[in-house]
Amino acid sequence: MGAKNDTAVRVYEFIITGFDHLSHQKLLGSLILIAYVLILFFCSINLSIVVADRRLHSPMYIFICNLAIVDIMFSTSSSITMIAVVLAEMKTISYNSCITSMFIYHLGDVTSCLAITLMALDRMIAISLPLRYNSILTNTRSIMLIMAAWIIGIGSMVPNTVTVESIPYCQPVIRYVFCDYAAMIRAGCVDPVPYFQIPIIVFKWMWFLVGHFTLIFLTYVVIIFTVLRLKEKGSRKKMFSTCISHIIVVSTYFAPKLVSVLLTRIGVKLNLTERNAVIIVASVLPPLINPVTYCLTTKELRTRLINLLTKHRVAIK
Repeated sequence: MGAKNDTAVRVYEFIITGFDHLSHQKLLGSLILIAYVLILFFCSINLSIVVADRRLHSPMYIFICNLAIVDIMFSTSSSITMIAVVLAEMKTISYNSCITSMFIYHLGDVTSCLAITLMALDRMIAISLPLRYNSILTNTRSIMLIMAAWIIGIGSMVPNTVTVESIPYCQPVIRYVFCDYAAMIRAGCVDPVPYFQIPIIVFKWMWFLVGHFTLIFLTYVVIIFTVLRLKEKGSRKKMFSTCISHIIVVSTYFAPKLVSVLLTRIGVKLNLTERNAVIIVASVLPPLINPVTYCLTTKELRTRLINLLTKHRVAIK
């Protein structure tokens, strides 16, 4: 695919150097650690509440649980490496660990997109076909859709993983803040351009960003059309309120990617420090916003969380 270099060496571990040019590294590492702890906390809260309460065993909450699992996986794959590098000053990572974390990171990215799309379809069916909702989207079908999304995600990551394992490496240095496809390709003794054309532009940008963003947009067109036909303002408000959480999640997921595409289109080139800053935000912010949003804006989850905290406070007294 790209011209190989005869100076390739056998790499057993990589050195992460992406933080070397960033200022206030300890502060940044502390913020990443705090964000990661909050992600684990709110995702665990959402999972625990839904699993413990049989009344919440419905498609909407099954999809919320799926997104929580994806967020834990996605954030762990990047945050653990960043925390280790900055706070523990462990700048090396084994070759196999780097490959594994890259696979998990991009699998989390893909399954996040699929999870958000499934949640959009769930809201569209619930609002536009409320009487048929329970017959169209059963718990079994929801689980089958989630399983299909994971299979698609795993299958889509195999070519990238095989590509990364097949290229030679000149030096064991990752210039980014953790292991991902771009970082590992740029660490190889190859021309990186051909390696970004098929997996990144055709697959990721065209299918996941354009395809899924368009599909989600169309579901909201149907939702808006359905809600506007309602005569009562109270019903309209209630219908829209059920979509607020999902709109926030969609915005958080797609905004960094769309901004990156727009910057590329208008010819803006980011330096290495700016790229690493964008990568950090894109890897930490969405999995933090997602569980917090659903925990605080979904009435059932919020009520049960308040009840748990109140009972715990009473028990302490």
